Amino acid sequence: MSAIIGVRFQKLGKVYHFDAGVHAESIHPGDYVVVTTSRGKQIGQVACFVCDPRAAEGDRRTIDRPASAQDLLVQQTWKEREEETLVLVREGARKHNFQGVHFYAVEFGYDGSHLSVIYSTESDEKLDLKPLRNELAHRFTRQQIEFRQVGPRDVARLLSGLGACGLEQRCCSQFLGEFNPISIKMAKAQGISLNPGEITGICGRLRCCLIYEYDQYAEARQRLPKRGKRVQTPRGIGRVAEVFPLRDGVLVDFGDELGTAEFRREEIQPVEEGSPAAPIQEPAKNEPDGEADKKNNGDGRPPSR
Repeated sequence: MSAIIGVRFQKLGKVYHFDAGVHAESIHPGDYVVVTTSRGKQIGQVACFVCDPRAAEGDRRTIDRPASAQDLLVQQTWKEREEETLVLVREGARKHNFQGVHFYAVEFGYDGSHLSVIYSTESDEKLDLKPLRNELAHRFTRQQIEFRQVGPRDVARLLSGLGACGLEQRCCSQFLGEFNPISIKMAKAQGISLNPGEITGICGRLRCCLIYEYDQYAEARQRLPKRGKRVQTPRGIGRVAEVFPLRDGVLVDFGDELGTAEFRREEIQPVEEGSPAAPIQEPAKNEPDGEADKKNNGDGRPPSR
């Protein structure tokens, strides 16, 4: 029986779908499999089985086989050569005087048949890496050499380091498998200061964590009136001065004389513009019993029960 599985080639890499073929019943999440990709043969880890029938639509590559202990040993042997290879790449880049380009990592295919050089540039101009490619081709005659340019967020993931919030590792290098689109709208919805130093990560892009609580804030704001709207409160009609989504309440401004007060959502009602203002109820003051009775009945008799 065939099944669609999700395979990840790096610890926090994207999940790719493959057909498990005849090996569907013998592999489990966490196992390693050998697959053929556009970058040659690679070893990936089974991340999940895909239960959505729509994922099975279309043609998908079938895994070659479950990875053996020998396969994993070969992969580890080539992985140990990556650091010294990166040194050679950087030395070659300095010799050819490449400006504004940074080389961050190299990756070998599990059997050494493919070599990927990962780099980034400071400008949008096309970079001619042919001299460096030719030099590497003389050293690595068995490998197919590929140069892969990555963006600022991928660079931050590779460099890792302390997060702005105090985490020992940034989110991108700790648990984020993919980068979601982040917009300034997410910061505004959460009332976060738009100071670039507070909403920008080490990559120079908006911080990934802006999306973590955005849905909760957006849902809460839909139940509350917007700033500037008129609302009826127990104290009368005022305008919303501030919205507190997580407290499920608003701060209402009654004017210069009466100031502001906070109310929960169930205590307010929206008022259309132009509607007459209801009288503002002043807080009751402590009065002698006799005075209160006169106000209630007008004749000094105790109120009827």
